Amino acid sequence: MKRQTILLVGLLVFFAGIQFRMVQSFTLSDFSSKIVVREASPVSPGNPPNWPGTAGRKVVEPPRWLGLALMSVGSILTLRSMKPPKLGFHG
Repeated sequence: MKRQTILLVGLLVFFAGIQFRMVQSFTLSDFSSKIVVREASPVSPGNPPNWPGTAGRKVVEPPRWLGLALMSVGSILTLRSMKPPKLGFHG
């Protein structure tokens, strides 16, 4: 991968980590909530969905460590992209 691509990915992952650290929960839209409920537990005729609050919007609370992990990976990728290229002769 090129250095510019690694820098971009590193910065995006780092800022996503900051976002996860700043918010406590995400409220999904109605459409997204229906998809999450449908994928998490397939509904059979005798087995209604057992998720609380399936009629409304789903609230997702990411774990606290996720933001730190994303910030760590993003900073490592960003620093890796700034490493100077190897000097040497190919001959």
